[in-house]
Amino acid sequence: MFDSIYTSTVTAGQFFLMASVALISGFVYAWIMSFRIRSTPRFFFVTAILPFIIATVITFVKGNIGAGVAIGGGVFGLIRFRSAQGTADELAAILITMGSGIAYGMGYLGYGVIILLGLAVIYSLVASLPIFEHKNIAPEMTLRVTIPESLDYSDVFDDIFLHYCRSVEKAGVKTTGMGSMFRLSFKIHLKDPSEEKAFIDELRTRNGNLEIAVLPYEEHTAQL
Repeated sequence: MFDSIYTSTVTAGQFFLMASVALISGFVYAWIMSFRIRSTPRFFFVTAILPFIIATVITFVKGNIGAGVAIGGGVFGLIRFRSAQGTADELAAILITMGSGIAYGMGYLGYGVIILLGLAVIYSLVASLPIFEHKNIAPEMTLRVTIPESLDYSDVFDDIFLHYCRSVEKAGVKTTGMGSMFRLSFKIHLKDPSEEKAFIDELRTRNGNLEIAVLPYEEHTAQL
């Protein structure tokens, strides 16, 4: 079970056995991960067939891991360059399939199943536990504030930030409203999440009651 099924020459029977195990375990893996990752059905379909695709590449470069990873990495880079940014969960799901695909491509079907389904179960269990959720620590947020062009934005909110925020990091600035306003973005960490409304109210008095948004922080939400 844990020995490679491949001999010096890969036969059709060996290849189709590998393909069957990779595809079946891939779809089981995608089904398990669908309970913990919010994504589209197409993402889970692609995730299901990735182990087989990677295994096929490794198989036909005759087990040369360097060549296989180089080819797979190049293709992965092109897809990543032309695709919308994914979440950390989606990236983890793809990396797990790549690891199992290498094992399948070397003929180690037992190890591939353990990597794929074992990590799926571990990922689901860990994701269900509140071990990384610290209720006494406020989450990082993205703050977007629109101000009139007449207002100097360099330090206009410093006193408010000092009072309500544990940390503030400027994420960018852009003009909006045909250049009549600025939109500022910050990554903030509130001292007390219950004071969020009071924090926004003070910002409103300073920016002339223009648009303000406080959003859960992710890399793509920080984009202007």
